[in-house]
Amino acid sequence: MEFLVDHFETPIGTMRIICDDLGQLRAVDWDDHEDRLVRLLKVHYGEAAERMRRVANPHGLSQEITRYFEGDIGAIDKLPTATNGTEFQCEVWNELRRIPGGTTISYGQLAERIRRPKAVRAVGLANGSNPIGVVVPCHRVIGSNGKLTGYGGGLHRKEWLLRHEAQWSSPLFGERQGIDGSPGTCQRHSPSIEVA
Repeated sequence: MEFLVDHFETPIGTMRIICDDLGQLRAVDWDDHEDRLVRLLKVHYGEAAERMRRVANPHGLSQEITRYFEGDIGAIDKLPTATNGTEFQCEVWNELRRIPGGTTISYGQLAERIRRPKAVRAVGLANGSNPIGVVVPCHRVIGSNGKLTGYGGGLHRKEWLLRHEAQWSSPLFGERQGIDGSPGTCQRHSPSIEVA
């Protein structure tokens, strides 16, 4: 497997996206968090993570994510994703894609949605291990008290993303709807490794 990588500017920093040759997003992160990105890729893909080729706008993905940052928050809803996580992580990541733009839920609500109401802490760990930030919108999960909690890209980015989505999903711009089903796939390969 060969990975294609692109870097492009957003209002909150340089974003790096990585996809496979089929155009499925495998990772989305910020350039200033490259160490975490490399670590997650190695955990999920082993040596294959080292085979990357720089390509501008691979499969049109950079352009679609740019549209999101320009105000079309629905542009990311149907982007194809493929991840290699545990069965539990995949459940959490697939459910994240069902949270409509402009809305937030708590970790407890996310645990209830996957029918594991007592797994709040595990849901938080899976959320933090999400390799496809923004597109698999882990930033839409907040604390039960309504406060922002950790975000791999930094709380300043989480706050910006939530404000951006709230602005562009207001009645002035039309109500955003959640997506039906998950447009991505989460693959579990042996041996599975959990990221803490």
